[in-house]
Amino acid sequence: MNELQARGLLKEIGPRHAGSVGRPSLVLALDGSRTGALGMEVNVDYIAAFATDLAGRVLIDRRIGFDAMEAGPDRSLDKLATVISRAVADLDRLGVALSGVTVAVPGLIEASTCTVTLAPNLGWREVPVADRLVAAGVPADVPITIDNDANLAALAECSSGVAMGVSDLVYLTGEVGVGCGIISGGRPYRGADGFAGEVGHVVVDPAGELCGCGRTGCWETKVGLAALVRMATPDHAYGTDQRFVRDPEERLAEIEQRRAEGDLRVDAAVIEVGRWLGRGAALLVNLFNPRMIVLGGYFARLADRLIPVAQKELERSSVAMAAGRCRFAISEFGFGAASRGAAHVVTERVLSNPTTIAIR
Repeated sequence: MNELQARGLLKEIGPRHAGSVGRPSLVLALDGSRTGALGMEVNVDYIAAFATDLAGRVLIDRRIGFDAMEAGPDRSLDKLATVISRAVADLDRLGVALSGVTVAVPGLIEASTCTVTLAPNLGWREVPVADRLVAAGVPADVPITIDNDANLAALAECSSGVAMGVSDLVYLTGEVGVGCGIISGGRPYRGADGFAGEVGHVVVDPAGELCGCGRTGCWETKVGLAALVRMATPDHAYGTDQRFVRDPEERLAEIEQRRAEGDLRVDAAVIEVGRWLGRGAALLVNLFNPRMIVLGGYFARLADRLIPVAQKELERSSVAMAAGRCRFAISEFGFGAASRGAAHVVTERVLSNPTTIAIR
């Protein structure tokens, strides 16, 4: 107990008088208020930061627009290091010591070496993220880990989101690309090399659009945010205007505005995305037999119109019994699910091994 107190993880909350005889016992309680966990996400058009203390109190929750695809890995990681440094300074002012950082990236991750093997939508290949961040100024004594964004978002939903208590689920990111986090039997399913869940690059239309991975007709070319923007607002599609970086929420606001103005392309685009979303979801239901498919990112924002269309395609294309026992759910975390899940990973690591926190 003394050691845990010295590490700032326990605190005295006063004596307890259980009876009239003997010395009163000293009551201790978990105290995570001085130790922080930081989750980061770098995606195509933003960087997100989410920090909590070990008690779950939210300390930082921010997202900044940033064109990571245009910037490339070096400039992106320099920017990421800057955002981390700012977060560390903010935590320090609150009297909170950072216990670790987990970074969410939309791509294939080699967790043991903290390397992004391939992130097609970012244009990254074999990028040693932890080493680059340390070289860019992140303190070397801060543990850094990385993971796939969809895997981390799925963890967030299981730990504190709409899927609490659900042991078998699929989480679908609604970003420029599409990722998939799988929880099976209450545990993340990663596959032999940690690459499971890359459903965005399953080819569904060989005659379709060219994907960032170099293939043609991948699922994300049908349902990713870039696909929706291309169909609904072709004059503002990704890559048509590089003068400023647009946050995904701004793109969705424009689509909603055009729909309100009677632009028929918007409804047609949402219906088309819904059809392909249902077809892909049916494949996942047939493969993994989940109880829930959680829609995150922009899917959640448009869920009231996407789900009815997707549900029909799901029921038509999947095994009837499996489809009937699986339901769509809407994430409440929006574009912040991955960074929230990243912070959760840091918290779980500390709680499973408190000796990682220095004695103060």
